[in-house]
Amino acid sequence: MRPVIHLLVGGVSDVRSPDVGRLADMKTRVLGTMAVSAIGLGGMPMSIEGRPERSRSIATIHAALDAGVTLIDTADAYHVGADEVGHNEALIAEALSSYGGDTTNVLVATKGGHLRPGDGSWTIDSSPEHLRSACEASLARLGVEAIGLYQLHRPDASGVPYEESVGAIGALLDAGKIRMAGISNANPDQIRTAQDVLGGRLVSVQNQYSPAYRSSEPELRLCQEMGIAFLPWSPLGGSSRAAELGSRFAVFQEIADAHGVSPQQVTLAWMLAAASVVIPIPGSSRPETVLDSARAVELDLSADELERLSQIS
Repeated sequence: MRPVIHLLVGGVSDVRSPDVGRLADMKTRVLGTMAVSAIGLGGMPMSIEGRPERSRSIATIHAALDAGVTLIDTADAYHVGADEVGHNEALIAEALSSYGGDTTNVLVATKGGHLRPGDGSWTIDSSPEHLRSACEASLARLGVEAIGLYQLHRPDASGVPYEESVGAIGALLDAGKIRMAGISNANPDQIRTAQDVLGGRLVSVQNQYSPAYRSSEPELRLCQEMGIAFLPWSPLGGSSRAAELGSRFAVFQEIADAHGVSPQQVTLAWMLAAASVVIPIPGSSRPETVLDSARAVELDLSADELERLSQIS
C-alpha cells in the first residue's frame, strides 16, 4: 500500500495521495486526534427503507474513498429488519476490506443507543449495560480492535440519566474499546455535561443542521468555542428532500447557477465557511452524489454570497 501524506497547517490540512482517481487536493479538518476530509459520508441511506442493492452501496463507498473522503459515519441502528442490526456497519466493513487502495487513514464513526425493533419505529436504550454490549457488537461487525469514534446516538428520555450514558462512553474510552468519544442530538447543556463527564475528552457533536433546519446553531457556536468538531447530519435536508434543495431555497440555486455547480455543493461550502469545526456528513447511496458533495471543498463563496445564504429562515 502506498502512503497518504498529511500536510498540516494550522489545524487544517491538504491530503495528497498518489492513488489514481482521488481529488488532487482534498482539504481536511481536525476531529479529535485525526485530520479527516472536510466532507464526510453518511451511510444511513444505504441500509434503511428504500436502500439500493448492496453492489451499488459498495460502489458508493468506493467512490467516496476515491474522492479522498476519510470520514464515514454509521450506526448499529441503520437497518430495517429486527434481525439485521448493524447492517450498515457490516456494509462499510465489507467496502473497506474490498477497496483496492489505502484505507489506514479512514475514520469510521459509529453510534450506539438507538434501536429499531423492525416495525418501522425508532426506540432508545442509552443505559450503560446496553451501550457496553452494543459497542462489543459493533467492534465485531467492523472487524477492529478499537472503534475510531463512538458516539452516544441520542439522549434517553426514559429515565436513564444523561451523565450515566456519557459515563458509559467514557468507560469504553478508558478500556481501549474506542479511540475517541462523541455525542449526537445534544443541546448546549448536554454538550457541557458530556465534556465534564468525559474529563475534557469529548471530540465531536453530531446534530441535525441544514438550510431547512437551523435550530442547532447554538450548538454549532458552542462547539466552535470549545474546539469540538460539529458534524451536521442531513446537511442537505435528508435523502428524500435533497434533490429539492434548489427549488425550496432559491438563493442556493441562484448562487449555484452563478458558479456552474449544484445547490448541494453550495450548501456544503456554506457550512464549511461557517466555522472551522464544521464537518458535514451528507448521506448518499449513489456514487455520483458522493462525488458532487466531495467537490464542495473546491468551491469558494464570496462574503456577499455567504451573507445572502445566511439570511434564509
